[in-house]
Amino acid sequence: MVLRRKLALFSASLAVLSGLVLAEDYLVSSRYASAKSKRYLDSAGNYNISIIHTNDIHAHLDQFRATAGTDCDPRYECAGGYSRIKTKVDQLRKGAKDSLLFSIGDEFQGTLFYSYYGGEKIAETMNVLGYDAMTLGNHEFDGGDDKLAAFLANLTFPVVSANIVTNHTGISSILKPYHIFPQHSLAVIGVTTPVTKGTSSAGPGTNFLDPIEVIQATVDAIKTKEKITKIVAITHLGYEQDIELASKTRGIHLIMGGHSHTLVGSMPGAAGPYPTIQKNLDGEDVFVVTAYRWGEYIGYLDIAFDPAGRIAAYTGGPIRLTNTTAQDPIMQAKVDAWRAPFDAFAKEIVGSTTGLLDQSGCQSGECTFGNLISDVMYDYRIKSGGNVDGAFTNAGGIRASISAGNITRGDILTAFPFGNAIVDLSFTGKELWDMFEGIVSKVNSAGSAVTSFVQVSQSISITYDPSKPVGSRLVSLKVSDPLQAVDLTKTYTLATIDFLATGGDYFLTTPKTDFIVLDKLDEVLTAYVQEHSPITPAITGRITKLSSK
Repeated sequence: MVLRRKLALFSASLAVLSGLVLAEDYLVSSRYASAKSKRYLDSAGNYNISIIHTNDIHAHLDQFRATAGTDCDPRYECAGGYSRIKTKVDQLRKGAKDSLLFSIGDEFQGTLFYSYYGGEKIAETMNVLGYDAMTLGNHEFDGGDDKLAAFLANLTFPVVSANIVTNHTGISSILKPYHIFPQHSLAVIGVTTPVTKGTSSAGPGTNFLDPIEVIQATVDAIKTKEKITKIVAITHLGYEQDIELASKTRGIHLIMGGHSHTLVGSMPGAAGPYPTIQKNLDGEDVFVVTAYRWGEYIGYLDIAFDPAGRIAAYTGGPIRLTNTTAQDPIMQAKVDAWRAPFDAFAKEIVGSTTGLLDQSGCQSGECTFGNLISDVMYDYRIKSGGNVDGAFTNAGGIRASISAGNITRGDILTAFPFGNAIVDLSFTGKELWDMFEGIVSKVNSAGSAVTSFVQVSQSISITYDPSKPVGSRLVSLKVSDPLQAVDLTKTYTLATIDFLATGGDYFLTTPKTDFIVLDKLDEVLTAYVQEHSPITPAITGRITKLSSK
């Protein structure tokens, strides 16, 4: 896989990509590219089609500061935005009118466009771009089933998720397990991560079945009922889970994924190649692809399916959309108009930071933004008379980084868009040990998968060894100021957020109900930044991961 500025692609793709890749980084992988000679059926009996995919846009309708996700600043490289995505999709489709455009979910939550409008403007934008199908992500349920149903009713294309079972008629009347594109004799199946139940606000009558079992059953049904062999999946599960899905099923040869915000390709920092190829139960190649997050990249594949539905030839890769990509003027005018009602508020400067408040590493260890927000929570409770021993929050609740320089209200709301409030919770030392053991083992004591890493205040210290067996990875836990080894019989009070208190991310085996909701997290952070700027981000060693020997 190599980065090129001009590529020898399939003959049918040359008209599409020549002149387009000069402006963007286009990371290309190909196999037997010469096998593709025309659209639809070629001389070898293979069916040729182009596929474009996006995932985890998270309401980034407008361009944003690259790698940070906050509002675009002319001092930094800016990326993404739906007006750039539209430009690129329109260009790709000019030479590939048979192409299909898929969204892999999590269009909701992440910027003020969602906070202010809900799903209304997102639906309008997706309709304008001409998406062919979508699956649902966990954040589509953040506003509850009613708001999701209203969003779905505004879409002009099919929405698929085979593993969602719901008694909400506004959802069930629109959602379907798969969709057939008869002009291509191709089926697309969707699935949504089962962790949605613990990470979002799906109603009590909405549940999520095991995606592997459901995918296989749906593939078998399609082959029997529809007599179709070309079957692809759009899966909001995560990159590693997609690889597992590929290895444990048969009959699907392309999986387009989302949820984990995984960078794939040959660029620095990539977790794997684009496509990542995994053998299925029949020993056949399954292509797994994803397109990072926020619309900074879109994925593009030219594929030749053989008569059995296997991929005989392909070329393609992730296309990065930066300042060099023109913005569609009509789409951008809409976005600018939608931004106007909250723009002045979002641009208000509340303070500054001397360095990067980094979100990108929060799910794998101690991070500067995690340290700040946990210390802010602890400071807030101490100064307001709370008798707390420390503070903790979920890494998944930190949604964007903030670069060195001024901090705006919009930056803070983009980083913490959920409207969570601070609460105090009491634990015995044994309960604290079990909770942190579950977090570092990724499985709580009740056997539920923990779906986020943790960030803690300076008055908490964690040491763990990931090479140890699940349930025995926590090596030490210290709490209080000054730090002391946790006493398993003592009672401690920690500040956290209401989302975790009620069972979110499965930190707690039993959700709490006996707590008082205090001030909102974003408001507390804003007040702290105003009082303490400039902020000096730092890694202090409060979370230690022992190296395996």
